Amino acid sequence: MATKKVDEKSFGAKMKQLRQLRKVTFETLANKTGLSHRYLRDIEEGKIIPPVSAVIQISKALSIDSGSFLSAEEQEALAKKRRETFYKRTQAYSYKTLTPDAETRHMKAFLVTIDPKQDHRMVDYRHEGEEFIYVLKGEVEVRVGENQNHLKKGDTLHFDSGIPHKLRNLSDDEAKLLVVLYTP
Repeated sequence: MATKKVDEKSFGAKMKQLRQLRKVTFETLANKTGLSHRYLRDIEEGKIIPPVSAVIQISKALSIDSGSFLSAEEQEALAKKRRETFYKRTQAYSYKTLTPDAETRHMKAFLVTIDPKQDHRMVDYRHEGEEFIYVLKGEVEVRVGENQNHLKKGDTLHFDSGIPHKLRNLSDDEAKLLVVLYTP
């Protein structure tokens, strides 16, 4: 299927144009990604910038490579804005992409920082594939489904990322994690 070149600058605008071009409803996109209608609508309206895991899910659901979704300049601008926006939204969480050239690969690595005594208040993550966490600094709780895992510096956890999961920093210092995502 031929696709039109997407001209808009924001991720949300591009997502909306591709979704409409492919005649994908919010309901269908929500079912394919596991993200809520409201969350997807907020992305399209530019109210929030999605984390990398959501960009990957949305790209896959819209049958486009996440790397080709944006130009290199837009990817960098989005990454910067996403870090700032997501940090403001949760007041607790930021990440740095460690594999910027891996958009077309199955494995992606991130340096995740969680402020002291903070967690993902509003969202449980869920995305197709697997996730590996290595604690570089601090003490965290990783909830995978109903199972709570208490991890300290040097501990690791590997799990099915299709199960809803959430991070929480248990310590009085910031926590730093190496997080590796595998998506089929």
